[in-house]
Amino acid sequence: MKRTHVFLSVALASAASAATVASAQRNLPTAHSSRAATVRLRHTNLGSILVSSSGRTLYEFTRDHASKSSCAAISGCSETWPSLKTSGRPTAGSGIRATLLSSIRSAGGNQVTYAGHPLYTYSGDSGPGETSYVGEKQFGGTWYAINASGHTVK
Repeated sequence: MKRTHVFLSVALASAASAATVASAQRNLPTAHSSRAATVRLRHTNLGSILVSSSGRTLYEFTRDHASKSSCAAISGCSETWPSLKTSGRPTAGSGIRATLLSSIRSAGGNQVTYAGHPLYTYSGDSGPGETSYVGEKQFGGTWYAINASGHTVK
């Protein structure tokens, strides 16, 4: 009878250990997965504008030309206006035209573009839906929001 209890205890402990390992492995990221940025649409006091997956306003910089980021070459710009990075093909949320989404090589990786506009966030943004920085003049250009058609929102 003691052998049965010892065998049963060992079998239960092994099963619990295997279940714990399997559960932990399900939560590990896979080597082939990529972190694609998602661009969404949010209704704000300026109308519907592009936002990041966390709801932060996405901006265009008027000094950018032909799908090229100018901010990356200006000292301090990238720290204040970080580019929206992606390590996979960017994805479109509801109301966003997937055909207008792309990415370009930029300092530090791939930057998401929409209708050819490199996209940025603002480091001083207070939270989702913040629009008080739209029209901000810094680093020799102006920072505007963008709508789902790819046009500037001022």
